[in-house]
Formats: sequence, C-alpha cells, structure tokens
Amino acid sequence: MDQYAQEELNTLLNSLPVRIESSLRSFYNVSELLEIVLDLGRPPEARFPDKSVILHDEEVEDTDLQYVTDRIGQFGDDNRAGIERTLHRISAIRNRTGKIIGLTCRVGRAIFGTIKLLEDLIYSGKSVLLLGRPGVGKTTMLREISRVLSIDAGKRVIIVDTSNEIAGDGDIPHSAIGNSRRMQVITPSMQHSVMIEAVENHMPEVIVIDEMGTELEALAARTIAERGVQLIATAHGNSLENLILNPTLCDLIGGIQNVTLGDEEARRRRTQKTVRERKAPPTFDVVVEIESWYKVSVHDDVGSIVDSALRGLPVNAEERSISVKGDIAKHRDYITGSEAEAFAFNDTGPTLVYNNENLSITKILPFGISKGKVNQVAQIGGMPIKIVDSLSDADIILTTKQYFRQMPKVLKNAEELGTAIFVLRRNTPTQIREFLSNISRENGWEDPVSLAMREAESASFKVYDGGHDSIVLTPQISYIRRIQHQIANDHSLSSISEGNEPYRRVTISRK
Repeated sequence: MDQYAQEELNTLLNSLPVRIESSLRSFYNVSELLEIVLDLGRPPEARFPDKSVILHDEEVEDTDLQYVTDRIGQFGDDNRAGIERTLHRISAIRNRTGKIIGLTCRVGRAIFGTIKLLEDLIYSGKSVLLLGRPGVGKTTMLREISRVLSIDAGKRVIIVDTSNEIAGDGDIPHSAIGNSRRMQVITPSMQHSVMIEAVENHMPEVIVIDEMGTELEALAARTIAERGVQLIATAHGNSLENLILNPTLCDLIGGIQNVTLGDEEARRRRTQKTVRERKAPPTFDVVVEIESWYKVSVHDDVGSIVDSALRGLPVNAEERSISVKGDIAKHRDYITGSEAEAFAFNDTGPTLVYNNENLSITKILPFGISKGKVNQVAQIGGMPIKIVDSLSDADIILTTKQYFRQMPKVLKNAEELGTAIFVLRRNTPTQIREFLSNISRENGWEDPVSLAMREAESASFKVYDGGHDSIVLTPQISYIRRIQHQIANDHSLSSISEGNEPYRRVTISRK
C-alpha cells in the first residue's frame, strides 16, 4: 500500500476496540481487508476477498459498539456514517427501539485504473449508466470517473453524494475526486431535489450520481439529460434486462408502455394486438453491465437495444476485457440476418420443418432460461426438440453458469438421477441456437440454411441442364432467399422472389 492509503486504513483501525485492532494488525494481508463486522453477542469478524476470519474469541458488547460510534461521524437517515477525510463507510443495524446492535465497517479505497475499459465512453460526452451487483466496484469507478473528467478533461463536474460514499465524510471532499465539486444530501429521500438544484444553480457539464433507486430520481435524471448535461450514474440491478422489467427505473431507458394495435397493423407486424413499446428516448445513451474491473458488457445504443428486446429479438452486447498487461479486448456476438429475422416470427409465420418425422426427439428442461425462447428457436429451425416441465420427463437439463454455481435442488436432483446437465456460457439467443443445433445434429437434423442452399443448388443444376424451364423453391425468410439468389446467379440463371411474407419464395429459371 502507498503511504496515503495506509494512513487512511490506520484511521479506521484506530476507531476499533483495542483487542480487535491488535488482532487485525497481526494479519499480513491487512491491506486487502474489505470490511469488519461487529454484531452484538457474536465474535468480531473480518472479511477479505477470499475468506472471513474471526478476530477474537470474546463476543462483541454494547461498549464495543459505543467505542466505535464515538469515533466516527454522525449516522444519517440511511444508517450510514463515515470518518472525516476518508472513504470508509460504517453502516448500522438497529433494533426496534433504534438502538445500534450491529456495525459493518467497510474499507474505502481510491483505486486508480478502474475505468480503462470505459475511457472512450466517458470522454465521448454520452450519458452512461453503470449496473452491477453490490461490491463489484461501481462507486469506486464513479470516483475515478469524477477525477478523470474534472482534471484530465477539464470539465465542470458535480457529484451528488447522498451517503458521502463517493467523496468521503466531512465538509472537505476526498482528493480522489480531483477538481469535482460535491453536493451533500441531507436525507436519501431528497436526492432527486439536489440533482435538480445542481443543474439549476451550479452550471455543471457532468453530474455524477450513485445508487439511483426511485421514480423521482429517474424523472430528475431525465430532466438533467434534456438540459444537455452528461450523466454518469449507477442504479440498482445487474443487467439491462433487469432494468426493462423494473417499473420504477425503466424510465432511465425510455420507459415501457402497452400499446394496442389495430387488426391490420397486428397482421403486418405478425404479432399480438397488445404489445410493449418504448415510450420515450432513453435518458442514458450507454448502459454498462459490470462483472469486475477487468470485464464489462457495453450496450452502446440503448434505444435500439430496448426496442429489440421488447420485440423478442436477440440483444447482443459488446464484451470488453483487460489483460494483466493492460491490453483491451473487445468482442461482440453478432447475430446473423437469418437469426435476427427468424426471432421476429410468431405462430402465424412459417416453421422450418424438413422431414423431421423420423428423427429422434430430445426432451429438454430449461432451468433459469426462458422456456418460450428455447421453444421458439427449436420451432423456427425445425429441430427435433421438445420442451418439458418436469425433471422426470427430461433427457437433459439446460441451465446457465449462475444457476450451476448455486446448484439449487433441481440440479442436485438431476445429478442424483444421472440426467445430463448442459451449461450455457451466455444466456443469449445465439448461444441457445448453437447448443440446440449441436444436439439436433446428433439426431440427424440438418440446419435449415444448409438445406435451403442444397435445394437451390439442386434446382439450379436441373434448370441449367434443361430438364426444367423453372423451379419454385420452398418459402424462406429474406436472408436465406438472398443466398438462393446468389446460387442461381453463380449458375448464370435468373431468379425472382414471389409471394407475400411470410410465404415469399424464390423461383429459378433460365435467362
């Protein structure tokens, strides 16, 4: 640790009872300490990244809790306090009478280099929303973003600091925020008012906000964005999908409304009469899902992505990661034209089935994955797949990394029964289709694109050899029709698409 960070850690340790402080200082990796937990009637506990350690055999008493509270700042309405000129946060647990019976002392650190993956987005002037589980480092990133924009970019940055978590406790903000100005919030329920006050009174170019969680804050954020101010914020939720489903915060990405279509429009869209649509431009241009400081997923066109998600189309984020050497890698699972269009079909559209009557059917139980999405992929591709609802009927279980790591009862039962469990690397339509295709090929299924290409090749040979003047192919979606037109052209033949969607098909003939 550098000297300044060591001094800050010492400030926290000095506020602890002597026996607990002494025990902590005896650890060789005290510099990696995350938090100290003091619960009345239980031994004190220290938490490190890889383990938790009991600090002393003696249980925590009222005098220990009082010792700590006497040496830190005042608790606010959110039961959080700090230590002046540091980034540490002390959170209280109270009984029904308001007496403190537990403390969580989280170590706050200013860590540099945490936003290298996001620098281009931060400097672009776009409003960016950070999502991620608690403890993943969202607030640490906000702190460095404030420093970088206020010093390196020379912008007027104001931090709306509800719990003094970004800029530390006390009236003088921590040096880690650079030249940014900090506005404190008297009570969390007033955060939205301070957000508006910051814009109206202090002419910021950038406003930084932590933990947006109410409808009033979402409305205030929209007001700020409409005034041309760049917003950098965090919100409750792990993913963009969570945000779309959250009625309180969905306004951050444009808001969701139910729209009733006319009969003709519903037929044209090939959808139900009542659909969900985005009702306004998104407040944030970019949404970043944070897995760690070394890996993020970036949704860089939020409006289009939300529209696609509401229509049931695949949503593919840009995955960014950084190596130990500092090299940044960017990757996006692009959805092919056939896949994207295929996902727009519903029950009134064509199902691509190619003589699958004699194929062996695989019974799949999706767990933690949408059954409707899996079934849709299987039906569109004409795959010999049946979705079942019970473990006893399933040949295999399909799940995600998250659920497999947690190993809930259903997966444990599957292991005991010897049912095969397959784990998707990512829960996306592309990954689902790839998995189902591999399983289906083992049962003799062929990809519809390959079959359609073979049909066009065969028809082209027959027409070219003079056996037929023209041959009409089976109906296909536009992506596959383009391939069939190209095959006909390669054989020096003419081709034309005829009919109405979703039954439009290619006719191959001599020129």
